[in-house]
Amino acid sequence: MVPNEVNSKKQRNEECFINCLPRDLIERVFLRLPVSTLLMCVGVCKPWQNLIRDPQFVTLHLKHASRFALLFFGKESIAGERHPSEAVLIDEAWSQSTYAVPVVGPDDILFGSCNGLLGLYTKTSSIKIANLATGECLRLEKPVKNLKGDHFSFYSFGFHPLTKEYKITHFLGDCVDVCPQNKDRFNVIQVYKLGDETWKDIRTPEGLSLNCVRNSCSINVDGTMYWLTEDMAANWQHAVMSFDLDKESFARIQLPASVPEDCASGGPRQYWITEIDWKISISTAQTYPSQPRRLVGELQIWTLDNKAEQSWSQNYNIQAIDYIPGPNLAHGEKLLAQCRDGNLYSYELLAENVTSKLLKMAKLLDFSPHKPDNMQSYICVKSLVRLDVYKKAGIVCRPNQREGWELEKWEAWQHMISKMEELWSRVHQKEHENDSIRQQIGMKIGQKFPVFPDQPRSLRRLNLVEQKRDLEALLARINNYVEIIKVGASSSNAVIFSRNHSEGEDAAET
Repeated sequence: MVPNEVNSKKQRNEECFINCLPRDLIERVFLRLPVSTLLMCVGVCKPWQNLIRDPQFVTLHLKHASRFALLFFGKESIAGERHPSEAVLIDEAWSQSTYAVPVVGPDDILFGSCNGLLGLYTKTSSIKIANLATGECLRLEKPVKNLKGDHFSFYSFGFHPLTKEYKITHFLGDCVDVCPQNKDRFNVIQVYKLGDETWKDIRTPEGLSLNCVRNSCSINVDGTMYWLTEDMAANWQHAVMSFDLDKESFARIQLPASVPEDCASGGPRQYWITEIDWKISISTAQTYPSQPRRLVGELQIWTLDNKAEQSWSQNYNIQAIDYIPGPNLAHGEKLLAQCRDGNLYSYELLAENVTSKLLKMAKLLDFSPHKPDNMQSYICVKSLVRLDVYKKAGIVCRPNQREGWELEKWEAWQHMISKMEELWSRVHQKEHENDSIRQQIGMKIGQKFPVFPDQPRSLRRLNLVEQKRDLEALLARINNYVEIIKVGASSSNAVIFSRNHSEGEDAAET
């Protein structure tokens, strides 16, 4: 029997054996597997494909999925150099991802994360909903094309657990030409349900502040969207507005009655709506007059305990934090905070009657040269949620690794990446050529400079953190190579000198 036929028959027998197991047992095994493995299992046989694509299994797997902190850095220009949008994942063990997220293009801006799906804003006439793990991408037309003053923070993305529907919302600002005095307010929320063909307009109960939305964005918790608006009659001069994604109704939630005390050295007080442990939270602190996101003094964090009674409790009163990412401040049991030194840290909190101390500070990553006020933090998962079921409403495609990078403005960035890969290739080549030099010099240099590992380079693009580490490793390899050549040249000169000296002595004796 031909070997290939033997292997094929053996594989079929193994598949038959596994498929003879009870479906619930196979399901329990599959629930423990990551999405990347399940995507390979889909192509094994029809029963596995049917199981993995079953909506009930997708929902169960989502409940068992590990949570990640997704750190997003929007595109920006620093010292005349363009830097593309980037995303870094941090898992529950606080390990960082290595490679760039393929579904995030260089010009994309994140506006929401829900059940493993990312909402990405673009400057074009469309927005994107992309599955972080599978790579599926759904392109949808914006409700209004070429809208002047439109902003990524005016979009939000959420899921209602009862209706199982995903919805995108858009705060539509009042037309400047019609109502110039209301250019920073909105009276309409545009809503789109994935699978529908059109957006629909829903009027708000009153004119609401766009500035508050732009400054603190919005969050989605348990099927309801929340954001801050102005309320000059309230103690905090702010209130929380909510929008139920199922009933499509509005409600107002008053903030705590107690008024935070301001210090004389601080600037204006800012407010951010955030989410901690699936609860709506409000973070507030004074800021520097010239830096509206850099904190001064104490950071207070309040949590909504009872929505119906509108009761709040103060969880934390924290000192000495420069910047906070949003909308998710915490990952696991630790708080994320940015410092003006360009580093992101995690902190454990020790609460003593609300006043909290930051303990066990751990540096997570160096996000320079990105600015500290240009980072978002979302809690996300990797899921099997399919987007091709909504293909009637938009264009579903796989991510194109080159999408967005072909634009002229990213040529310099692409050239820099290409030069790094070229240097790696040249260093690798020189190191192999250097094997003969090592043999000529002897074991001493081999002990002083160990042989470099022969590892193939990945074709996948590194994220911003790994790019810096990669550059540091490249410079170290180059410096080591230069040192080896110097030692080799010194040793060769010593051998030549010794040989000439020996020949001179022999000539003198004769």
